[in-house]
Amino acid sequence: MDHRQPYSDDYLQSILKSVKTIAMVGASPDRTKFSYGVLRVLSETGYDMIPVNPLPGLEEIRGIKVYPSLAVIDRPVDMVEVFRRPEDLMGVAREAIEIRAKVLWGQIGVVDHHAATLAEDAGLKVVMDRCPKIELFRPFWKPKLHLGI
Repeated sequence: MDHRQPYSDDYLQSILKSVKTIAMVGASPDRTKFSYGVLRVLSETGYDMIPVNPLPGLEEIRGIKVYPSLAVIDRPVDMVEVFRRPEDLMGVAREAIEIRAKVLWGQIGVVDHHAATLAEDAGLKVVMDRCPKIELFRPFWKPKLHLGI
């Protein structure tokens, strides 16, 4: 897939409808961080969220158990969502392949085409530079450009 082209609505919606368990690499306990809000919304929407953060002493975020790495998660993961720097995506892609995730999703600004190719060659669907929270609600949001200010 050419990730430089826009993803189709059908592609994004099929992923969001098919996944149940999402491991969020880079989840933060800081309420001011975007990852915290995304974790909250996806959890409240019904996804089984698994925060992943190796910070020593961090045991839960919003009452949800935190895991220090993908490798130690104790149940199957459908999607790995990445809130890390773009240069970290390759390592996370390798870990996602190891745990047999079905989807690798790079948050807004998280793009590495080599990592995408690696994941796709292993059978994963890949999305980069998008937010699942935004995509989840996009079909219901229609701009009203004809309205005056």
